[in-house]
Amino acid sequence: MLADMDSSAARAPRAPYQRVKSHLKAQLAAGRWRPGQLMPSEAELVAQFGVSRMTVNRALRELQTEGLVERVQGVGTFAAQPHRLSSTLTIRDLHEEIEARGHRHHAEVHVKREERAPRALAEQLGLAPGGRVFHTLIVHFDDGVPLQCEDRYVNPACAPNYLDVDFTRTTPTHYLLEVAPLWEAQYTIEASRPTAQEAKLLGIGRDEPCLIVVRRTVSRGVPITLARLVHPGSRYQLEGRFSP
Repeated sequence: MLADMDSSAARAPRAPYQRVKSHLKAQLAAGRWRPGQLMPSEAELVAQFGVSRMTVNRALRELQTEGLVERVQGVGTFAAQPHRLSSTLTIRDLHEEIEARGHRHHAEVHVKREERAPRALAEQLGLAPGGRVFHTLIVHFDDGVPLQCEDRYVNPACAPNYLDVDFTRTTPTHYLLEVAPLWEAQYTIEASRPTAQEAKLLGIGRDEPCLIVVRRTVSRGVPITLARLVHPGSRYQLEGRFSP
């Protein structure tokens, strides 16, 4: 009986999204699309396989999770760049970092609005001086203890619905990686003292040393976001990895 059940399971048709995923994965492995090359659109895949857009979307999401494709909202799906030998500073969602330690994450949103970008900020985000920019200021907590003050500016063209997101339920990093997968990140890292506002939000003294990361991310040559991430030095350490 068990053998019959195993045989039946082997003959069972795969779920529609698995058919789409397997086809695209095989084509990527065969070099059908060069790294960075635009792949068929969701509409084209819907027509090709006779499935729903939701089915195609699931297949593409799983390929993105596996690092095989990059998706850019409003542009399309691209074959991912191959891995290179590099010293890597991985962008991780702080919520995931905290929960991986078995702790509880929560966030308090202090600023969430549209502003006009001054010249220096506009240059960083590829905007015209005085152009629209989205601004959030969020404090992230680890088991009730302030761990990070995140001061972030976002290019509206890359994430037009950014201000509609509830950042007490998801983090800006998680959301932006979904709607505007990054292709490049630039960092500066320093040990310094917090501003008066940052010290107040983090519940620390003005003289307490902090690890400050300023990160600018770009998707296909278009700046996405500029973020200043301030961590009390006694509560946080930065990890990197080296991978072939």
